Amino acid sequence: MSTTNSRVPARIQSVSIEGFRSLHNIQHLELPQLTVLIGANGAGKSTFIRFFEMLSWMLKSQNLQEFVLHHGGGDDQFFMGARKTPSIHVEICLETEAGFNDYRFDLTHLSAGDKVMVLNEAYRYSDRTKPGKARWIELSDPGQEAKLPEQKNTTAKTICTLLRQCSTYQFHDTSVNSDIRLRRDISDSSRLRSSGGNLAAVLLDLHDNDLPRYKLIVRQIQRVLPTFKDFVLEPVAGKVELRWQGLHSDKIFGAHLTSDGSLRLFCLLTLLNLPPARLPDVMFFDEPELGLHPHAITLVAEMMKRVAQTRQVFIATQSPYMVDCFELENIIVAESRQGETSLHNLTGAQYQEWLDDDYLLSDIWLKNPVGSEA
Repeated sequence: MSTTNSRVPARIQSVSIEGFRSLHNIQHLELPQLTVLIGANGAGKSTFIRFFEMLSWMLKSQNLQEFVLHHGGGDDQFFMGARKTPSIHVEICLETEAGFNDYRFDLTHLSAGDKVMVLNEAYRYSDRTKPGKARWIELSDPGQEAKLPEQKNTTAKTICTLLRQCSTYQFHDTSVNSDIRLRRDISDSSRLRSSGGNLAAVLLDLHDNDLPRYKLIVRQIQRVLPTFKDFVLEPVAGKVELRWQGLHSDKIFGAHLTSDGSLRLFCLLTLLNLPPARLPDVMFFDEPELGLHPHAITLVAEMMKRVAQTRQVFIATQSPYMVDCFELENIIVAESRQGETSLHNLTGAQYQEWLDDDYLLSDIWLKNPVGSEA
């Protein structure tokens, strides 16, 4: 299913990245409204997602240094280290109905404290009805945090608003002490957290205030887990925990008795059924297929395509079942050679002969004509 850009107020149109971790030389990569990243382990799919997490940290609360601290320190952010790669350069283009908002900056390494410095920061807005590009607005005074959030004009606000909302959903941590297995405040229900920790609170809110949507989630879970009857969501002292009941027993199952795959399915189907107002503008899913049955993967993929009608969606996957749910135009292939990641779009003209012979996308990928291994 194709998606049109006009359905969303703003989207990331393209990005150039030089020197961020394994992304040594990514030039003007076009990003579809629905992007599916495929590639082998270590090819750089997660690094691409981490890059947008960094942008979100930079612009949301000016916490670039905190991001760096949580992700290995400043030197680790540079391709092969800051000694080999002295600077990171970024240019990103956001498309709106009216035109294009561009943002660029460089990062250099600060040995003292193993931090990074932001410099050469600039932005601009180019009206789509006028020829050529507008002049860059330069932001002076290099510093340890981005200056763009301090600007009060519409262009800066548009860029910050969109990139701040880059949100990654993995739901990988389903361990004994993970957030999803704990009681949470019932008031923590406006948006599903990236960890899924407030799933019970979100489901309770839907049950009480949007029952048709809640029932749809239950029916979709039942399509994959036929023994599932319903959630049991009972607030105690302002908190609620995730519990559910099976179809053939009165026994109530807590999260500690629920498989990792089922917990991820609960999170994904709840998230993907939330109304657009309760979703971020840009959503990243890192290997959402983990622990899911092929039928569940297909269901989740179809839901992602629907969400992409109003939100920009990025999916990093190694699942042939997931890949086969999308079109060639959605695919970006990640490859790694000598520690350097390359990312490239696929075009129908390159693989039309394969498509005419009724090969699936996963066939093209697994047989390796795109240069990527599963």
